[in-house]
Amino acid sequence: MDRRNLIGGLAATAAVAAAAPGIAPRRIGMNDVKRLQTRFTEIVASDHRHGGQLTIEQRAAALADEALNLQAAGSATQRVRSNLYAAAAAFRSSAMWAAIDGRRYVEAQRHMREAQALAEMSGDQAIKFRIWSHAGSMYRHLGRPSDAFAANDVARGLHITRRDPMFASLGLARQAAIHGTAQERTGTKRAFDQAQEAMNRADPHAPRPVWLVAFYDQAELDSLALSAYLALGEYQTAEAHAHRCLAGLRPHMARSRTITQTRLAHAQLAQGEAEAAVAVAMKVPAAAATQHARVSRMLNEFGAALRATAPGSINVQTWTEHTAAWRASA
Repeated sequence: MDRRNLIGGLAATAAVAAAAPGIAPRRIGMNDVKRLQTRFTEIVASDHRHGGQLTIEQRAAALADEALNLQAAGSATQRVRSNLYAAAAAFRSSAMWAAIDGRRYVEAQRHMREAQALAEMSGDQAIKFRIWSHAGSMYRHLGRPSDAFAANDVARGLHITRRDPMFASLGLARQAAIHGTAQERTGTKRAFDQAQEAMNRADPHAPRPVWLVAFYDQAELDSLALSAYLALGEYQTAEAHAHRCLAGLRPHMARSRTITQTRLAHAQLAQGEAEAAVAVAMKVPAAAATQHARVSRMLNEFGAALRATAPGSINVQTWTEHTAAWRASA
């Protein structure tokens, strides 16, 4: 389905109930929007606790439909309707991210197309940025850096990045991570330097969407740097960013802590520090190790690398016994 047809289809869906005979339409107002925004905050919080779960994806998609159904439930001002489309787009973007984080990429692309169409109808620059930035991350995880650059460039080209350096910083940090995937050392360092400079310029008290405030800070910038330098094989630099990230992570960022610990273990193992790497990997909670698709995959890769570099060692035995306990508790 092309973009024009999708936008038209969504708009038509939202209009159907309004034409139903015999039903007096109610007035939809900003209180309805605020209620949805509260539910969105709950989705964001759940993502940071668990990440990648199908239940989060399904709940976010259902709430997107609920926001669209409100369009059809009664009369509303243009401001309210724009906010309802923005809410629907926000929920769809969360469904998209949960699918990306869970490595369900076919579903992620479906959510992406719907989120993009809804964002166009809302006119909301911030949610457009989130969707296109997520698209860049999706293509990076798929190993398609050219598509990742193209999607992230759309996000970085929005005027919100010129109005608020924090958006510019996130766009640059994700650009740097894509450079890492593409094995472009110079581009990686330059983009991270620019991301740091933009973050330093940003007003920490400026009003921003809840999804951005909830996760993007110095720790997240270091997390993206960790990912990039790990991909480049610069393991000492990656480890330094991992420690800095872990020191700065806010308590609610459970998902990010787990991913960072797993990447730190990889960086240490690659430097020949098998004992330290196993100790860090064993800190990953069993639930994340067995239920978070990205973490499970990275830990499986860690175990394979450990067995390849230190076959028959006490570290391999320790790791094997620990992962057996994980599987037994799943």
